[in-house]
Amino acid sequence: MFAVHLLAFYFTKLKEDQIKKVDRFLYHMRLSDDILLDVMTRFQAEMVKGLERDAHPTAAVKMLPTFVRSIPDGSEKGDFLALDLGGSKFRVLKVKVSEDGKQNVQMESQFYPTPKEITHGNGTELFDYVADCLADFMETKNIKHKKFPLGFTFSFPCIQTKLEEGVLLSWTKYFKVRGVQETDVTSSLRHALRKRKDVDVDVLALVNDTVGTMMTCGYDDQRCEVGIIIGTGTNACYMEEMRHIDLVEGDEGRMCINTEWGAFGDDGSLDDLRTEFDREIDLGSINPGKQLFEKMISGLYLGELVRLILLKMAKKGLLFSGKISAALRTKDKIETKHVAAMEKHKEGLQNTKEILMELGLTPSEEDCIAVQHVCTIVSFRSANLCAAALAAILTRLRENKKLIRLRTTVGIDGTLYKTHPQYPKRLHKVVRRLVPNCDVRFLLSESGSGKGAAMVTAVACRLVSQRKQIDEILASFELSKENLIEVKNKMRGELEYGLKKETHATATVKMLPTYVCGTPDGTEKGKFLALDLGGTNFRVLLVKIRSGRRKSVRMYNKIFAIPLEIMQGTGEELFDHIVQCIAEFLEYMGIKGACLPLGFTFSFPCRQASIDKGALVEWTKGFKATDCEGEDVVDMLREAIKRRNEFDLDIVAVVNDTVGTMMTCGYEDPNCEIGFIAGTGSNVCYMEEMKNIEIVEGTEGKMCINTEWGGFGDNGCIDSIRTKYDKEVDEGSLNPGKQRYEKMTSGMYLGEIVRQILIDLTKHGLLFRGQISESLRTRGIFETKFLSHIESDRLALLQVRRILQQLGLDSTCDDSIIVKEVCGAVSKRAAHLCGAGLAAIVEKKRENRNLEHLKITVGVDGTLYKLHPHFSGILRETVKEMAPQCDVTFMLSEDGSGKGAALITAVAKRLHNVGEN
Repeated sequence: MFAVHLLAFYFTKLKEDQIKKVDRFLYHMRLSDDILLDVMTRFQAEMVKGLERDAHPTAAVKMLPTFVRSIPDGSEKGDFLALDLGGSKFRVLKVKVSEDGKQNVQMESQFYPTPKEITHGNGTELFDYVADCLADFMETKNIKHKKFPLGFTFSFPCIQTKLEEGVLLSWTKYFKVRGVQETDVTSSLRHALRKRKDVDVDVLALVNDTVGTMMTCGYDDQRCEVGIIIGTGTNACYMEEMRHIDLVEGDEGRMCINTEWGAFGDDGSLDDLRTEFDREIDLGSINPGKQLFEKMISGLYLGELVRLILLKMAKKGLLFSGKISAALRTKDKIETKHVAAMEKHKEGLQNTKEILMELGLTPSEEDCIAVQHVCTIVSFRSANLCAAALAAILTRLRENKKLIRLRTTVGIDGTLYKTHPQYPKRLHKVVRRLVPNCDVRFLLSESGSGKGAAMVTAVACRLVSQRKQIDEILASFELSKENLIEVKNKMRGELEYGLKKETHATATVKMLPTYVCGTPDGTEKGKFLALDLGGTNFRVLLVKIRSGRRKSVRMYNKIFAIPLEIMQGTGEELFDHIVQCIAEFLEYMGIKGACLPLGFTFSFPCRQASIDKGALVEWTKGFKATDCEGEDVVDMLREAIKRRNEFDLDIVAVVNDTVGTMMTCGYEDPNCEIGFIAGTGSNVCYMEEMKNIEIVEGTEGKMCINTEWGGFGDNGCIDSIRTKYDKEVDEGSLNPGKQRYEKMTSGMYLGEIVRQILIDLTKHGLLFRGQISESLRTRGIFETKFLSHIESDRLALLQVRRILQQLGLDSTCDDSIIVKEVCGAVSKRAAHLCGAGLAAIVEKKRENRNLEHLKITVGVDGTLYKLHPHFSGILRETVKEMAPQCDVTFMLSEDGSGKGAALITAVAKRLHNVGEN
């Protein structure tokens, strides 16, 4: 028993001594966590360089855009061919992807050799050989009669400008084909295929093997956004935010970046970590000075690294009693498969002995232990370096997503990773140590790069098909110049109908006289009360107007809510609530006893008989209070004040908010004769010549006309440009068939149009994985303010996803892009339509004055105009294009509806006093 213990102790001591000996000799190959964190930081810096336009040409890590913008979503289907060129064998595959309730991929493949005369020949021979192999495969499978989409896995660094194009930068591994560098490899492949005439394929995608690996794993796990190859060569790819890729136009969504990390260190950034053995490997390679990181890691070089170390140790007398065999002196006699065999857990030492003996050596037990440890250090360094670069990628992904903790999947392939017994475990362990805030799943790719090329092609086919469907849906929102001219002309016709006595009653654009007969002239002064009712909030204001050289307007206001039950209750309840709010304001301001002149901004269509009389034509914007339509709202307000019996007010004017906007801007700019609201609702007013207003007595001077243009189209005159989504929104509204133009242009409805489109796209499987969530079914969930947020140029796609998630819509990056497009199409059409309508009005003003050229100001208010990032710009451009003889200035109204009501009251008082005098 003692002898057994003594033997075990001797063997352990022997092993320790040999390990220490090797550790001392290979001290520089053992990398601490601090060194790995430093490598990680260096690689992060190299990634940034590769992505930046200016630094890219000199960057070692090329960070090549692949034009793969989407990972599989599980809905891909069809038959595809794939070619896989890049390793010791060339492979042709037929891949059938089916989506019959469950994801299913069936593959048939054939391997073909890549002899040296092909890998070291010329480009024509290489691509003719590839075409011959493809033809042979199709012949064997009896599929030559059918046309197939094809994906080409080409495992060498290429600069791509499209998914289906790629210019070879340089050969790597053992390939050295003449006349291919700096040419488009897919063009060469197509040329070779055309020569054959018996093969009908459509080359849709050129894919790096690393990308193929990511896509293969992405089909099984949609969290997969990184692909790694650790085999003959090594490389990584990952999904990068488009906004960070300077080399590609656009900043929406993501794109897969092929890092080509094998060249990390080619600029000298890893020189302090490279050993004499690394330098010797490099000098003896077919591409000295290139792919230095790859030469420290990949399967093509590990066996040779081990051989060089053993040779040096033997020369120093540290191994084999200083004896060196001819085989040990011969390049590539030790391969990576030997390294893997020597590191096996149980039979490793026996394998080591056998391999060394095959090399003509007579190893002792100590030699075998030492050699095994050399293999461990070399392969462990490889795993460490891979882990550091991967940790840099994972950190970048986490920071891109602004997450505290990242959960992701890494698709992985390559013979070294697959066949080395310890490699996966070591890699995983080090990655988790370097990035503890990343939960990483490592997914081994099954039949990776070839299947991956087919998956990229399948995704490309899906995206083309989806794009076509999306474009067809959004095309109905595109308005041509001819459409807009037709809208302008029809609007012009409706304006005339509304002004004429015989057609006024049936006109859809009501052209309501406001009895506002002048704009401010700067002499207005005094204290005025103003009320502002037009949305879910009601405001009461005290406005102090000062005239003279130091003219000014000061305002004090308080906002009160109008609950839904009041909006849709009885008229008496609504006006009692308004008076209650006024009483609170007067109390708050300490002016309950004062009988001040009051202007009432009432933002609903009213038929006025005088400036202080207005009968409500119909409710809009969600109001439905009973016993109001047809009634004089000023009388209803006076009755409510009487019922309250606490104070009295001098109601001078009832005003539409659009008129208030015009008056506010008119106070600053006498050239302002048009008011435009683009907010919850949409409307325009303008100063019309009295001689054109047949429904009002008198022909002298001007009067402001409240067009109430929201009703434009209620007679069906714009049905040709209304979409099925407009009709759905109209049918679901409180006033079906009414305010059709407003429902295509105003803030109250745009979000609802977007929601209807999103439902339709989801039904077609184009959004949200085809799942219509409860929240998407909820009317009104997609408020128009979200359009403004989503379309903001400053908002990254990640924030768009966040907005959608807040709405209960679990979106992918691709979903977010589509939602943004939908929002853009809907808001752009709204701006075009408003622009065409405004052009009709400014043209009318020009013709009224018999001018060749009109210069005029439009006062504007409303949240859609103020807050939407593109609405105002598109609107202005449309007016300019539709009314080229009019020079239109848009002036933003500051608090139009409240201040405007006070100014109208002041102007009315001034004109009344002039009349009396």
